[in-house]
Amino acid sequence: MIELTDNKWIFLMNLILLTSCSIIDRRKINSMQNSLNCDTAQKVCVINSSDPQELSVINNEVNAKIKLIYFTDPICSSCWGIEPQLRKLKLEYGQQIEWNYHMGGLLPDWSYNSGGISKPSDVAVHWDEVSPHYDMPIDGDVWLEDPLHSSYPPSIAFKAAQIQDPIKALQFLRRIREMVFIEKRNITKWEHLDVAAKECGLDLKKMHSDYESEAEQLFKNDLTLAKQYGVRGFPTLFIVNSNNQTELVYGARPYSTIIQAIQRLDSSLHRKINDKQGEELFRYLGSLTLREYSELTELSKAESQNQINQLMKENKLIEYKTKNGSLWKLTH
Repeated sequence: MIELTDNKWIFLMNLILLTSCSIIDRRKINSMQNSLNCDTAQKVCVINSSDPQELSVINNEVNAKIKLIYFTDPICSSCWGIEPQLRKLKLEYGQQIEWNYHMGGLLPDWSYNSGGISKPSDVAVHWDEVSPHYDMPIDGDVWLEDPLHSSYPPSIAFKAAQIQDPIKALQFLRRIREMVFIEKRNITKWEHLDVAAKECGLDLKKMHSDYESEAEQLFKNDLTLAKQYGVRGFPTLFIVNSNNQTELVYGARPYSTIIQAIQRLDSSLHRKINDKQGEELFRYLGSLTLREYSELTELSKAESQNQINQLMKENKLIEYKTKNGSLWKLTH
């Protein structure tokens, strides 16, 4: 554990990021400027640091025992890969953890060429390759059919959603991830962002207004915060206890790794065993992949698939298929 007392912790965070066995080799950090080329062995997407901007402020929740500071990006395949673990963490530990979501700026634009990813079609191949590594459905064809020019627009849209409602903002982030990874939609376009926002109950007029004003600055603040924390890739989780001690979880690590880090900081957290299965679990979370259902219920993939198939037979679920797996939602 590391004491977060003053600026010394920033140096320590950088040291951990550059030396830990769970982190990509420094030579890779220097060479892989294009972070869409995610390292499947380390299960992380690496970035360059951003230019300094104004530092943002993290709000504290009174009742939370642990603060989780999460740096992510809407089009990060490794972040999609850690969704099952993070959803389980929320189910089992609930209000004991304060969640702070920050955008990291995975793809500014296509003005650079590095790391084996130089154009959208390279991402198409890469996404199809990483899908089985995370056991999550990822269809890379969006990069062939309607490629994204940047991850900044959906990131700023998320910040605009946060201004309105933090809970709905997380629903919005989940929805636009489904759109890009499952439905092959270009989520830089408002025609898709509007659909996601409306589905999540957000005010579209206010969202557009905030997007053009305050949200862009909030996004810049996130980039600055990532730089201050020494973030080098996504997903990056800083887990902090009430004594300002921290643990770092870097990459799409197993659920047990996240829990062990939390327990080292505060062993008093109470785990609520998830008793939701079947239709009830879908009603609670809205949508699930096979990997997510298995992770959350602690059933085997075969048992999970059988339960999902039964719900399909009862016409309770709709399946959204990709060439690399499926996602299911309730029919009503």
